[in-house]
Amino acid sequence: MPEFRRECRTNFRRTILRCFRLAFALSLLAASGWAQNSPQVSLETNETLFTVLTAINTCGYDQELSVSDPLRTQIRSEVAKAVENTDKAQDVIGPMCLFYRQHQSPDPSHDLSHYVSLALYLGEPPAFALKAREAELPPDAEVVVGILPLMQAFYEKIGLHAIWEKHRARYAELLDIYHQPLAKMTFDTEIYLKLASAGYLGRQFTVYLDALGAPGQTNARNYAENYYVVISPTPGTAIKLQQIRHTYLHYLLDPLALKNGGAFGRLEPLLAAVDSAPLDETFKSNISLLVNECLIRAIEQRMAKIPEAERAHAVDEAVDEGYILTRYFYDALGRFEQDPSGMRSAYTDLLGNIEVGKEMKRAAQIQFVSQASPEVLRQARPQNDNLLLKAERRLAAGDPEGAQKLAQKALDEQAGDSGRALFILAEVATANRDIDGARSYFERALQSAHEPKLIAWSHIYLGRIYDLKENRDAALDQYRAALSAADAEGAALPEAKLAAQRGLDKPYEPPVAKQPH
Repeated sequence: MPEFRRECRTNFRRTILRCFRLAFALSLLAASGWAQNSPQVSLETNETLFTVLTAINTCGYDQELSVSDPLRTQIRSEVAKAVENTDKAQDVIGPMCLFYRQHQSPDPSHDLSHYVSLALYLGEPPAFALKAREAELPPDAEVVVGILPLMQAFYEKIGLHAIWEKHRARYAELLDIYHQPLAKMTFDTEIYLKLASAGYLGRQFTVYLDALGAPGQTNARNYAENYYVVISPTPGTAIKLQQIRHTYLHYLLDPLALKNGGAFGRLEPLLAAVDSAPLDETFKSNISLLVNECLIRAIEQRMAKIPEAERAHAVDEAVDEGYILTRYFYDALGRFEQDPSGMRSAYTDLLGNIEVGKEMKRAAQIQFVSQASPEVLRQARPQNDNLLLKAERRLAAGDPEGAQKLAQKALDEQAGDSGRALFILAEVATANRDIDGARSYFERALQSAHEPKLIAWSHIYLGRIYDLKENRDAALDQYRAALSAADAEGAALPEAKLAAQRGLDKPYEPPVAKQPH
């Protein structure tokens, strides 16, 4: 009888868990609207990407041509015919292809990577306007941005838009082929995490499909709030879901890392443990990136439809490459799978339960391999972002001198968000009670900043400076500008709005320093 009761309790828990999962699945369908093709997650084609890839194909990019979809060869043939039949076409083709050859990499996959990054930063044809200043482009896009005016001339001269329109129907067929497996992958991932992508308002996950790239290569990018994956079809071969899922997991989990940013401080000693690992430098210098990457690799193995022994081996391989928390997360996810709580609420506990000392001892026993598998996802400017992130941390830790050196270095390299670097320098000047220096830096930050948060707070601090200088009219102008920036569409800056409104209500008065007892 006791055994029967235990079995009943076990079966009851399993039934409840299955019911919860079914209910959660139905709620996800209602919330994410997959039946209506959720706007947060999409599979698309893009004429700008098509144009960039057509340009490099015209100039000799042949990687994996023999195994590409026949559409690639057909388009190349039609472009060649258009060039042949267009008067003075070589006047635009020659300079464009000379640029391509001068910037070719020994590895063709790097060529594709450069031009994919550039395409994602370009607007619609025929202008192909840059979406950012050249200094703010990702490093691999910045290398080839010089092709832009040459490509514009190429697009216009041979009438590339007509060739694009001619093949839209075939591109639509390819989208239909890959839509269902992509939808299932994203849905299954959300079910596993008990986390709906529909909650990520204002963010996009876009998979672009184009026949003119190498089908064996997947390019994934994270630019600001948006995530992109660029793939090319292979006849008779299923979509490469593993790389897409990896990027999708970043899309779902990276915001949780930002939300729990304060929980990573105590984990920073773990960075010393991976100093000799063959990881990308971004993982060695940013604990939140390292932790999330370990979590993602653990989730991938938990979701893999392979024997447990193979999954365990893959986890060990990840640890040996330097992703030292993969084993911890893999074990912890076993408990997560039995809990009705979703990843949004479980994430904090997953971080909080990491025993730093235990993991440091475990890492000390690892014999790291000589080479790590490349990370699928690339960010806009990881190196410079790391400098600025370190600067912000140094400032928060009470080291304005260290913060100043790092922010100035980022500014001198003319890479990344110069507005952010100038804002940090303004904060350093404020900490050093250099009011005139702070005003100058905040004003310069406003000239180059794009983020509503930086703009709003730069105006707020300038308003406070003018209040301290008893220039109330100038202060009011700054507070009004701050309120406008905080109210901008998608800004969502309640703290900045409150600070700006307080500045409008009465002049700023610095807090009175506490007297020592």
